Amino acid sequence: MKTITIIGSGMMGSALAFPARENGHEVRLVGTHLDRDIIDACRKTGQHPKFDRPFPAGVKYFQIEEWKEAVKGCDFVIGGVSSFGVDWFLDTILSELDPATPVLSVTKGLINLEDGTLISYPDYWKRELEKRGIRRSVCAIGGPCTSYELVYHDQTEVAFCGEDSAQIKMMKEAMTTSYYHVSLTNDVIGLESAVALKNGYALAIAMTIGLINRHNGPEAGLHFNSQAGAFYQAVKEMRLLLEMQGSTRDCENIGIGDLYVTVYGGRTRKVGILLGEGKTYQEAMDILAGVTLESLVVSRRVYKAIARKAQLGQAALKDFPMLCHANAVLDEGKDAELPWEDFTFDQTR
Repeated sequence: MKTITIIGSGMMGSALAFPARENGHEVRLVGTHLDRDIIDACRKTGQHPKFDRPFPAGVKYFQIEEWKEAVKGCDFVIGGVSSFGVDWFLDTILSELDPATPVLSVTKGLINLEDGTLISYPDYWKRELEKRGIRRSVCAIGGPCTSYELVYHDQTEVAFCGEDSAQIKMMKEAMTTSYYHVSLTNDVIGLESAVALKNGYALAIAMTIGLINRHNGPEAGLHFNSQAGAFYQAVKEMRLLLEMQGSTRDCENIGIGDLYVTVYGGRTRKVGILLGEGKTYQEAMDILAGVTLESLVVSRRVYKAIARKAQLGQAALKDFPMLCHANAVLDEGKDAELPWEDFTFDQTR
């Protein structure tokens, strides 16, 4: 039996308590400073407020002030913060945690550097910790997995990535169940890029659903031609971006799977539909007040990175019409109607 400490009691971090505890491990769930009500509720009911079933018996709950107690003797820590908590996790946890304790992060996203380079959160944390004289490499999870379906025990395929093969093999052994299946890769930037990029593209694909509602009324139901056309373009642009990131083909494929599940469920779908229906960015944000929308952060950062590379002659914006369109909708008030003709190609001689 291992001891696994999860820091961050949001939906995904909390969902991982299910396979971990069901495998017989001791599981300690720690809330951040934003999660006090969640931990209080878990202590009273044994159930996360946003899940429809209780945690497996025996999960232990801690407030953030108790995190050092919660990590004592643990075999590894799972970081369950959102992309908005990256620096908080760096300053509060990673800088204080014993460097010998392995860390597995669920946080999805990329950071754009001044020269247009996109780096993963594990790379960002490693760089920042080295400035503080701390040597640590963080492992990460990527793949098509929604938290509520994991809790429901739907069959789920993900990948763990990390520089230390022994660490991710140990984590896989601890977390694999009959419904949670884990691939392994040392391609950290490839996997992290793939599962981050899908957020911005899922936003654009979801706009097509809202556009159908706008043009034909919500009673028109789902129409798939436009979704499929947008999906094709999203995959095309994602693959080009992932080639630039040096991603392996398997990581590309995981990203495409993650794109699929994000289009059909979750927060990114909601905001995309609202924008497609004709809502302004601010109106959509007002409607979804309190909802964490990491897809918007990713979309903007990737656009800024590619725009910078285009300035340096290292990329061409014309190769990314969907990415440019999504950014224009978010930041320039452009209508959501996609530039369909820009997605066509001519390979005739």
